[in-house]
Amino acid sequence: MQPEYSVLIIDDHPLFRKGVAQLIDGMGNEFKLVGEAQSGQEGIELALKHKPNLILLDLNMNGIDGIETLIQLKKHGVESRVVVLTVSNAEEDLVAALRNGADGYLLKDLEPEVLQSKLQSVMSGRIVLDQNLSEKLASSVRNERNTIPETEKSASLTHREKEILELIANGCSNKLIARKLDISDGTVKAHVKNLLRKLNVHSRLEAAVWALNHGFGK
Repeated sequence: MQPEYSVLIIDDHPLFRKGVAQLIDGMGNEFKLVGEAQSGQEGIELALKHKPNLILLDLNMNGIDGIETLIQLKKHGVESRVVVLTVSNAEEDLVAALRNGADGYLLKDLEPEVLQSKLQSVMSGRIVLDQNLSEKLASSVRNERNTIPETEKSASLTHREKEILELIANGCSNKLIARKLDISDGTVKAHVKNLLRKLNVHSRLEAAVWALNHGFGK
């Protein structure tokens, strides 16, 4: 039997919430909807109450927007996986979401079966991104190349940091990296923090883009 993941939807469009709720209901026992919020503030309250495994978050909402909601969720210590589900394909929205801790960024026009596959991937510890947005993220990283190391040597990465960077590029979460390398979650977090500083990037996904462009990962 597949694991059941609890899901919270934060979106101010009732029809869209209803559509996603029906989609989740049709996924069998794998996902279970535990709450719907029509505003960021309500979403934060429900997240603290239900502690869902997964939050689907819209960006453009009345009141506090999705990015501010994401920031507040992290400040409140919410450990849910958070996937932004939006109509915005703007580079600045994508980068802002990932830099503030989103685990994925998907567009609302995804086919239902693709969305289900992406949600399965994010719950396995991977960061998910709409395929049409990959180039926008790569462009964002390239635009900062004057401050980003051009080569592996100039990044001055240790052997352990290289191991972790390759696992990040392959989509592994901190917990999975810890298990694979037989080290603690705290040690992984410390290495990831150093990696981001050395590469002068702000998110794991930006680090993964750098890594893949320099021969790391699959």
